[in-house]
Amino acid sequence: MKFLYNPRKAAQAAAYLAQLNGGQMDVYALIKILYLADRKALVERGRPITGDAMVCMPYGPVLSRIYDDSKSPEAIQNEHWRESFKARENNVVCLRNANPPTDELSEFERDVLKEAHRNYGHYEFGELRKIVDRLPEYVDPQGSSLPIDPATILKEEGWSEEEIEDARMSAREEIILGTIEEHPPKIRA
Repeated sequence: MKFLYNPRKAAQAAAYLAQLNGGQMDVYALIKILYLADRKALVERGRPITGDAMVCMPYGPVLSRIYDDSKSPEAIQNEHWRESFKARENNVVCLRNANPPTDELSEFERDVLKEAHRNYGHYEFGELRKIVDRLPEYVDPQGSSLPIDPATILKEEGWSEEEIEDARMSAREEIILGTIEEHPPKIRA
């Protein structure tokens, strides 16, 4: 099961969490809390906030592109992440703007992010790692990375096969529609 990844929305979700945390945040804690928020949104409505691919890494599950984007804002492709965050220093990311935009995020998504921050924002990275390592979808990738199928999470959380198939179909439709909007077909005259 794959979802449409929205890099602007992903950067806004990360920036919103950092804003809730006073404008800066340990990047590794940020990545884990974003994963937990995406996971919660997936379980509650059948689709995550960011649409990013979930993967198992040696230090727990992460959102793949967000993990890459967080490494070094000056060297990344995601312009939205660079617009939201200053260069990372000592594993801390700081907002460029005290009030980053949230227009890509729904009220539900902002509420999920607030709840994730409230529940996990006070933990250090090591504690967050222990929390996410205990999630049923996590498998130690032995120094590499392994994809996490969101359907596995839904099944673990009690979704029926029919509900999972409905979520899968909805995700496919969103990808098709998103691709069409991004690259509309050329009309011949």
